[in-house]
Amino acid sequence: MRTGLLQVWRSMPLRLALLLVALFTAVSLLGLAASYGYTQRSFEQAMRADLRQDLAGFRAAPNARAVAALVEAESRETDPNRMVLSYAAPSGRIYGNGAIARDEAGFHIVSLGRSRAAYEGAYLSLTDRLYGGVITIARSRAEIEALGDVFRNILLISLLPTALIALSGGLVLARRSKRHVEVVGSALDRMTRGDLGARVAVGPRWSDDLAQIGGKLNQMATAQEASVTTLKQVSSDIAHDLRTPLQRVALRLEDLEGKVPPDSEQADLVARTRAEVAEMGHVFQALLQLAQVEAGAARARFAPVDLAQVCQTMVEVHEPSAAETGHDLCLEVAQGVPMVRGDRALLGQMVSNLIENALRHTPPGSRIALQLSRQASGQARLRVTDTGPGIPAAERVKVLDRLYRLDRSRNTPGNGLGLSLVAAVAQLHGAALELGDNDPGLSVDLKFRD
Repeated sequence: MRTGLLQVWRSMPLRLALLLVALFTAVSLLGLAASYGYTQRSFEQAMRADLRQDLAGFRAAPNARAVAALVEAESRETDPNRMVLSYAAPSGRIYGNGAIARDEAGFHIVSLGRSRAAYEGAYLSLTDRLYGGVITIARSRAEIEALGDVFRNILLISLLPTALIALSGGLVLARRSKRHVEVVGSALDRMTRGDLGARVAVGPRWSDDLAQIGGKLNQMATAQEASVTTLKQVSSDIAHDLRTPLQRVALRLEDLEGKVPPDSEQADLVARTRAEVAEMGHVFQALLQLAQVEAGAARARFAPVDLAQVCQTMVEVHEPSAAETGHDLCLEVAQGVPMVRGDRALLGQMVSNLIENALRHTPPGSRIALQLSRQASGQARLRVTDTGPGIPAAERVKVLDRLYRLDRSRNTPGNGLGLSLVAAVAQLHGAALELGDNDPGLSVDLKFRD
């Protein structure tokens, strides 16, 4: 769950959505800030124009007494929280609904009542001398300051939902892209494991770029499958064509062996040559058998097979060889192991190859164990383990390829086809093959499926 969320968070669509949201937010904030500044200046200019117009009206009065009467009359009908009128007459008396006071904190507008309380809020004022007195007109900046709340509301109403919708859209696109990438990754994993028939299932709702990538991967997989198939066919054809000449060479060497003196140098040379030719014949025979298994023709002969009996037979066949080399070969069969549907001869060959591979590549005294059990799914499971040197993790996939051998196995008997045949038989029977670490040694796990 956490890994999936981390992959979504790191996905390109979500990052692009975040980038676009950040860019849109920055542009919107700049635009709103510019609009707020312009609107604020426009309001202040309009308010200053109103103050100048109000002052011009008071200047029309003929004398100080008339100005005082006019200020007193208008102040009774004016809310001081909206506009303050004040006229300090030449006699020192203040008319209006407020007065200008100053202290260490600066200028304040106070009430002319008994409490002399200061009016809250900021005011924009205009003061001038008139008929020997001082007149002050001040308008509240509450409307201008309210613009901040208006623009904040605009920001919350317009920008926040847009950002949330964009992020939600980016998250949806990221999850969809993640699913598409997982489809591509799954196909690549199958190709890496050797499934040459794996393809990317490109859907109609895929984006053009991912669909193009999927199509290119399918083209690559098709070309690779054709190349591998051609190589396999070439090796099979070579093995088929050379089998008959090798048989003729073997017969002629047999005739030659009867014509040279026994225990002579020539007899030893002929014997060694016959052994080499026989080994070449085994290689070609194994290649042909591998090609037949991969062709899948044996599926027509599938029938229920008692895998426990097959393993018991193969263990009995190899017990003399194991005893001769000092290996401990044993079989453990759990209760309720089900039958396996398949070809008995090929399953026997597979088990035999696993035992021979363990006998050949482990030192004397090693333990080789065959464990047959029942999986939770109800199908059979065969596990072959040994206590030998094992196979490095980086080489476990390669040893399943035909003719591949580890460097340390170059001087031991074998042709590099034993585990290849095991993999082919397992794939033919729908069994999952996994090579692991027995700590020490190698473990080969075969899990049969429906």
